[in-house]
Amino acid sequence: MLKVIENFSLNDKGEAFVIGLFDEHKQNDLFQQLDEIFEGELGELLRDGEIKGKEKAISKIHTLGKIGFKKIYFVGLGKQDQYKFSRLREAFGRLVKQVKKDRLTELTIALDTFVCGDITTIDATHALGEAVSLAGYSFSGFKKKPNIPDKDIETVIVYTTEEKREIQAAFTVGYIYGKGTNTARHLVNMPPNLMKASDLAEFAVDLAEKYNLSYEVLEKEDMEKLGMGALLAVNKGSAEPPKMIVLKYEGDEKWENVLAFVGKGITYDTGGYSLKPRESMVGMKTDMAGAAAVLGAMEIIGELKPNVNVIAVIPATDNMISSTAYKPDEVITSMSGKTIEVFNTDAEGRLALCDAITYAKFYGANYIVDVATLTGGVIVALGDQVTGAMTNNEQFFQKVLESSNETGELIWQLPYFDLYKEKVRNHSKIADLSNSPGREAHAIMAGAFLGEFAEETPWVHLDIAGTATTKEEHDLGPAGATGVMVRTLATLAERMAEQ
Repeated sequence: MLKVIENFSLNDKGEAFVIGLFDEHKQNDLFQQLDEIFEGELGELLRDGEIKGKEKAISKIHTLGKIGFKKIYFVGLGKQDQYKFSRLREAFGRLVKQVKKDRLTELTIALDTFVCGDITTIDATHALGEAVSLAGYSFSGFKKKPNIPDKDIETVIVYTTEEKREIQAAFTVGYIYGKGTNTARHLVNMPPNLMKASDLAEFAVDLAEKYNLSYEVLEKEDMEKLGMGALLAVNKGSAEPPKMIVLKYEGDEKWENVLAFVGKGITYDTGGYSLKPRESMVGMKTDMAGAAAVLGAMEIIGELKPNVNVIAVIPATDNMISSTAYKPDEVITSMSGKTIEVFNTDAEGRLALCDAITYAKFYGANYIVDVATLTGGVIVALGDQVTGAMTNNEQFFQKVLESSNETGELIWQLPYFDLYKEKVRNHSKIADLSNSPGREAHAIMAGAFLGEFAEETPWVHLDIAGTATTKEEHDLGPAGATGVMVRTLATLAERMAEQ
């Protein structure tokens, strides 16, 4: 897709030429060169506001044969002192969406016009790669296809004096990060009748075979033998069998320093006998977004092959109602041997995850990150732009935080005091743990429950209930699934490989 050229001329033929413009009085040399060719008309358009340097503004003109390219796109980059990677990526995303709307398949970009301050040419190329992939994503679903097919960007040509191999690598990595995120988006956007536990398992196996990963899919009988009573309890009301999906990436010679990703795979959540209201049930196909994030991250890891050991564990089932469904007041025994009194069947995600965390430890996990659309409480606390986090190990959490900051997927740490642990342990009078001690500090209580199974293993919990989907189209994608935490998990694996 990417072509890097050094000997560039404005007389080269192409569909579209792209340059970056800052919101400053003096523009770059390339703009001034173009302005001379256009006999001062570009400067006039800039002064009149027809061409803008305002952040993320996209302006375009037809060249009318004055240069080899048919159109010029000007990408507004805002103030130089406020310029940063995330804003550049969004600006590129807005460009991609405009180009796709204009039905162009090729772009030529003056890459050096996007370099300023801390943003290097490599950074700009990575941002471009992510934006081409992320902003180009769409989910048409199952509507009748229009007679006019969509056109996507097929070729990106960049003009730069930097080392060609480094530019190619940066674009490829950025594009792969976007592609893995789009994989998660696609899985979450699928309707629940077409994304059952067996479908999720089939997708995971295909992914493993594509990237030569070891894999295991536990069936119901296997779970019964292993004593996975928590996951099995959630599945009791379903006509669909549960799956415990395991993908194993061996990036090091020895199976040590193992990083585990545990993703909640509830393919549809009715709430069980603690039934959700009608309005709250719509959209519950997205309750497997944690599993999707883990699979998207594993795709990136499979492509880039960092020198680190990673295991993905996904408990998959739906949460339904029937004469056999589990009920409030039941006591179940988890794989760890700890007993759990059920106070709320709609607190099912933590039950599925607790057996998955134990199974990850069984595989030798030294570090655990769980990702789950776990609670509505985290949305009340943090809204829909920030993921809630909890940890039992501050040093490991800092690695996760640095990874999230690098990708722009914001997280905020919630407290994990002993008083929360004690409430999870002491709320039940007849079992070791309660799956739902009450509404107060709801998001924290859910995380504290999972912490009982991580025990001493360094662990970070990411509650993506608010960030897994969006109701509005944005610069890097459409409304619907966001694929949040895919890039953070993959970045964490790469950082741990480097360390």
